[in-house]
This record gives sequence, C-alpha cells and structure tokens, in this order.
Amino acid sequence: QVQLVESGGGLVQAGGSLRLSCAASGSIFGINVMAWYRQAPDKQRELVASITSDRRTNYVDSVKGRFTISRDNAKNTVYLQMNSLKPDDTAVYYCNAVRGANYYWGQGTQVSVSS
Repeated sequence: QVQLVESGGGLVQAGGSLRLSCAASGSIFGINVMAWYRQAPDKQRELVASITSDRRTNYVDSVKGRFTISRDNAKNTVYLQMNSLKPDDTAVYYCNAVRGANYYWGQGTQVSVSS
C-alpha cells in the first residue's frame, strides 16, 4: 500500500499563490506517475497535472503557464505550485500515485480562491 498525505491548501484571493505538497510513504518502490487532480462542487474529478519518475510533465490546458508540478524523489514528495489563481481553481485537490495497475489517493486538500 501507498499512503499519500497532502498539505498546503487554503483560502487565497484571486491572483495569489499557493503551494501544495504530497508526501508518499509505504510501498513507494515502483511508483511511476504522481499527479494532482481536483474536484469542484457538482463537477467531475479532473487531472490537473502529472509528472513521471523521469520528470516528464503534463498539464490540463486551463492551468498551463500558471501551475508547476515537481517532485523530489529523495523526499518522496510531489509539489504543485499554483500562481495567478482564479476563482475557477476552487476545488478539493487530490494527490494521486500510480504503481503498476494500482492507483492511490490522498484525502484531499481544499483550495478556495475568492474574487
């Protein structure tokens, strides 16, 4: 099993910044992809950004140029730096790790952006 613990969410004004962190523990050997998803009220969960073990990244179009995903393999931690936040970014953000055919999820952290 893999345990994921997120931190760094909160309330911020539009245009502000937040950095989310996700620390992985447990059976972390073999984790290839780590990612951030988000789910806003009454919307489906969507992939925000992902990063592979060799640091290839992918972003949803709506956050390109504003969000940056990174990972510290030595600390087993993935980060999401979020700049120029918009009210539409308001959601619960979930950390995700993929190991083989298994997906693991964190408990989620709330990000709220006021206009």
